Amino acid sequence: MIKKNRDSKFIIYQVLYIFVITVLALKGADLDLRRVVAEEETVDKTVRDSLVALLDSLYAHGYKFSIEIDPNIEVENIELKQKLASLNQKVQTLSEKVKETPPEEEQKEEIVDEQNLLQMPISVKQIFIQHTWNKAKNTGSVPTYIYDPKNLNNPIAVIPPGEEKTFDLTDQTEVVVKFGSREEKVKVIPNRPPQVKIEKVTTKMSGSNIYVRDLQRITVFTVSIIDERPDQLKATYSGPISVIGPVKDSKGNSVYNVSLNLASNENRFDEWLDKYGDMRDPEGRYKANFFFTVVDERSKDRVQVGDSFIFTDFSK
Repeated sequence: MIKKNRDSKFIIYQVLYIFVITVLALKGADLDLRRVVAEEETVDKTVRDSLVALLDSLYAHGYKFSIEIDPNIEVENIELKQKLASLNQKVQTLSEKVKETPPEEEQKEEIVDEQNLLQMPISVKQIFIQHTWNKAKNTGSVPTYIYDPKNLNNPIAVIPPGEEKTFDLTDQTEVVVKFGSREEKVKVIPNRPPQVKIEKVTTKMSGSNIYVRDLQRITVFTVSIIDERPDQLKATYSGPISVIGPVKDSKGNSVYNVSLNLASNENRFDEWLDKYGDMRDPEGRYKANFFFTVVDERSKDRVQVGDSFIFTDFSK
C-alpha cells in the first residue's frame, strides 16, 4: 500500500510539473507546437484553444484548482504513467527549442545591427566635382542611392551592387549617399578653372637677328590645356598664328603646336609694319602677340593666356 501511495505521489508531481510547463509554453512563449511535435501526436487545435480560454476564465474569476489522484486506487495506471513520461520528454524537447529560438524582437535587432555594420559602398577616396559628370562604383551588397540634400525624394543616381554609374552634378556642395538603413554625406569640391600653359620650344628668338620666315616654318610655342574634364572645354585663339592640334599628351592634356603666321612675303610684311611698326622694344625688335581663350561650358569659367613672337626682319 505504501508503494502504491509513493507511485500516486510520483504521478501527481509529474502531472503538476508537466501541466505548469505546458501552460507556460502555451501562454508565455506563444509557440506553435506543430513545429516541435508531430501533428498526430498533439492535442487538436480547437481543443487546445478551448482549454486556454477556460484557464483564462478560471484565473480571471480567482478560481484555484489542482490535479489529484485518488489515493485509494489499488491498480497502477501503467498506461497513464507511460503517456505522462512521453509528454514529459516532449515538454523537455520543447523547452530546448524555446531556448534555441530567439524572440522576434531579437531577430529584428540582429537585422538592424547588420545594416548598421554595412560599410560605405563608395570608396572613401572618391572625389565628386561640381558642374561636371562624376562616376561612382558600388562595392557593397545593397543598392546605393545618391541624393541632392535639397531633394531627398528623387535620387540623382541609383547604383546596383557591383556596378558603376555616371551622373551629373551642378552646384551641390555635398551629396547624400544612402545604402541599407544608413546614409553618409560626401563633400563635392569646386570645379577648378582650366589651366593654360604656354612654353617656348625654340631658340630662334634668342639671337640678335630673328626672321619671320624662320618662325613661320617651325613650332615656336606649345600650348597645353590642363583640366580634369577636358571634354567640356572650348578653346579659341587669336593673333597672327598657325595652330596644329590638339593632341593628347601622356597625362591626357590637350596640346597645341603654334607657329607664326604673319606675312606670306616681303610685301605683306611691309604692310604689317605700316600698321604695327611702332610696336618695337628698346632693342629694336618687333613683337606680335597671340592669345588662347578657354571656356568651361558647364561651369562657365573662362581663362585667357597669351605670349609674343619677337623678330627683326622678314628674312635674311
